[in-house]
Parts: sequence; C-alpha cells; structure tokens
Amino acid sequence: MCTRLIVLLGDQLSPSLLRFADQKTDQVMMAEVLGEATYVAHHKKKIAFHFAAMRHFAKELRADGWTVSYTTIDAADNRGNLREEIQSQAERCQPDLVVGIEPGEWRIEQLYAELSKTLAVPFEVRRDERFFCSRSEFAEWAQGRRQLRMENFYRIMRRKTGFLMDGEEPVGGQWNFDHDNRKKAPKGLTFPGPLTFVPDAETKSVLAYVDAHFSDHFGDLEPFEFAVTRGQARQALEYFIRYSLADFGTYQDAMLRDENYLYHSLISLYLNTGLLEPDEVCRHIVQAYYDGTAPLNSVEGYLRQVLGWREYMRGIYWLRMPEFKSENFLEAHHHLPSFFWTGETKMECVRQAVTQTKKTAYAHHIQRLMVTGNFALIAGIDPFQVHEWYLAVYADAIEWVELPNTMGMSQFADGGVVASKPYASSGNYINKMSDYCASCHYNVKEKTGPGSCPFNTFYWDFLDRNSDKLRGNPRLGNIYRTWDKFDPEKQASYRAYADVLRKELL
Repeated sequence: MCTRLIVLLGDQLSPSLLRFADQKTDQVMMAEVLGEATYVAHHKKKIAFHFAAMRHFAKELRADGWTVSYTTIDAADNRGNLREEIQSQAERCQPDLVVGIEPGEWRIEQLYAELSKTLAVPFEVRRDERFFCSRSEFAEWAQGRRQLRMENFYRIMRRKTGFLMDGEEPVGGQWNFDHDNRKKAPKGLTFPGPLTFVPDAETKSVLAYVDAHFSDHFGDLEPFEFAVTRGQARQALEYFIRYSLADFGTYQDAMLRDENYLYHSLISLYLNTGLLEPDEVCRHIVQAYYDGTAPLNSVEGYLRQVLGWREYMRGIYWLRMPEFKSENFLEAHHHLPSFFWTGETKMECVRQAVTQTKKTAYAHHIQRLMVTGNFALIAGIDPFQVHEWYLAVYADAIEWVELPNTMGMSQFADGGVVASKPYASSGNYINKMSDYCASCHYNVKEKTGPGSCPFNTFYWDFLDRNSDKLRGNPRLGNIYRTWDKFDPEKQASYRAYADVLRKELL
C-alpha cells in the first residue's frame, strides 16, 4: 500500500521532480519497456544509455530513502509497454493516486490521458518544473503573434532569469554574438573532447543485454563512454567549462574530418534525460564569464542554446502537436537513402556525419543542420522519414526537442514557423566551414554535371522546383534574382542533372 504511486520516465531522472512527494508514504515506479526502446529503431548506445542511467538513478533514490519499484527489461513479469506496467504497479501498490510528470512526447501524454479514464484510481499529471518556461506561458507568449521568432523569446527568457543581464540591458551591450561564432577551425588546433567514463558492473550488464537483444539496431555499442549518473554528468559539465568553453563559441560551427567533438560539450543527452538540469547548467556556464575563464561570445552562445533554443523548441512542439509531425510544406516525398544508415556514400561530408553518428550516437548541430539535414532538404526527402532517422540515431533525441528541430528548422516542413527561411546551401558553405571537401570524390567547385558536388546541383534545383512556395520569402529575394539571371540552358542543365542525381543517390 502507498498513498501515491509516482511514475518517472527515462527522461525524468531528476530528484527535483519529487519535491512534492513524501518518502514515507509515496512510492516511485520506473520501468524499462520494449515498446519505448523500439517505437523507432533507436541507436544501440542510446538504448544502453537510457537503461543504465535509469538503473543508477533508481539506486540513488533508494539510497536517499525512497521506495522504488523498478522493472528491468529482462524481468519475467515485464509487460513490454508503459501502459500495462503502470496498470500493474497500480494494482500492486493500490495507491490513492497515481502521479505522472508532464512527458516529453505527445504520444505519452495521450497515453496518460487514456489512463486517467481507465485506471481504477485517479491519475494526475504534474507540471515538469525543470524548464524555465511552462507550456502555458509559451502559449500565452505565442498567442496573436504573426511570427514566433526564437530571438524575441530568448530576450524574454534572459530578462526573466537575469542571466547575463545588467539591469534591463544585456551584458556586453548586445543580445547575441553570432558574428563571432562562425569561424572555420584553423590547422593546429587541439581538442580536449568531452570527459568519458568507464562502464561499471551495472552498465556492463546493460551493454551485454543490448548487445544480445538489439543487435539489428543502428550503431556501434562500444566503446560506451557516456556518463550514467548525476555525479558523472556534473563532472562532464565541469570538464567542458574548464577545458572547452572558452573556444566553444568561436568554433561551434566548424567541422573537421575524424574529429567527433571539437569544443562541443556532449551534455545535451544529460540535460534531456534529467541527469543535469537547465538551471544548474546555465548558472555554471554564466559563472565562467564572471570568473574570467571564458569569453562572452562563448558563454552567451552556449546560454542561448539552453535558455533560448531548447526552451523555444519545447514550446513550439507542444503548441503545434500533433499536426506538426505530418506537416510537409514543400511536398517532399523521396525515401531516405540507405546511406543514411550505412554511411556508404562518396559525399565525404555525409559520410563523415553518418559514420560519426554510427560510432558515437552524436553529431553537433551544424553537422545535423547543414550536412545531413541540408542534403535531405535540397534532395526532397520526406521530412517525416528524416524526423524518424534523427529520433532514432542520436542519444540526445527526445521528440519534444528533436521533432521541431527537424520538421521546422532543418526541413522547413512547417512553412516557416520556426525558421525564417529554409536552411539550404550549396557545397560552398560546407567547404567554408570544414575540411571535408578537400578529400571528397566530388569537386565542390564544379556547379553541375558529372563529378560536381551534388549539393551544388540539388541546391539550385531545390530553389527552382519550390519557386511557387519560396520566391516570396524576403530572405531569398537576392538568390532568386541570381537564378533568374541564369540563361535557360544553364537552368535546364541543373534540372536535368538533378534528375540524374536522384536516380543515382535516391
């Protein structure tokens, strides 16, 4: 018997979520279920990370005095899905009330809504207070606005929290320092990389199970080097601040062959599962500026990702679901190419991004946006298939943050709600920000025809075939004027070779 049965999910590994609860009378339930590991074919490392982190968190809760009912994936009585696990635990515990925390996925919220009607006891959903902006607060901000631009939202969050503020004005006299954060990494830089960890016995047990039962899933399982406890995640944050934050901003958009991390922190998966909380991350990052150990451009750039973009993505997700998942403004319908799973392509930038993803379950934001995402956009890949790929392959991918990034920012499937223009580019951008093109089979300087970079042809073909939808975009006016100056034969050559590439690559 217990007064309340509190359901914690695999992305709710934060003790702060239990502030309302009573250790003496309440019980926490957690469950590893097959349905959550397979609704998309998650990367093997992602599955192992979630199960290992959940087990360690449950152990910490018990050590702190909580009663925890925990069902492992290999338990004989595991029902295989979250609904039946909750029902079973409710029958066993016979609580006066079952409590869930706001989930990060719309499908789980629907499941909770159904459980509130079918459980024998009341079911209550409490707000997830780890976020700076509640869902209702974001909806109120969005109401009546013609454009929902992140920059405007971010400034409100800065004023609300006081981070990097001098009264009502931003520290340094400007809100962001993007112009300082777009440099290509020069030769000779060394990168400390993120802090890595050796699996303990509990984690090794998880790795063995995943290896045996999820062998057909994407990705390499080992080496497994993620943090799986809150203590380790805090160490990873401190290590990043000490060794990488100072140069993070300047080179955050850079890409280099066989450099998986550069100055990036690799803590998004810890944030998105709750091992770290946004407030503690922001406080520590901002303190580095005041301590003089990191420059303002790096600190503000990182703060904007956590306080601005992350909160904005969550607000957009809940504002636009469930229709968001099926939007396809540009009517793109080609299937996702097999090389997104194998990495077997002559395009060096895509090969690097996919191979790295396969090995690490990670790629940084420019690799996702301007390499794999850019290719999918200009080639005309079905955005829902792109969404499911991103959700599956990255360890930090929880739907509330992944889907609006993919459907809105990356694939422009929402028609411009998130992004003011499509993030489409030719090979020139990739060449500018990386060293990929120098070793590529294709020639980035060739605009179209055999041997030319596919990004070049697909870029102009993308603009041409979507002219009716995009020509009126004020940020694309100059680009369309350039296209209009091409003679008809040149325009026809782009269209014709795009057809050739689609047959070869798609």
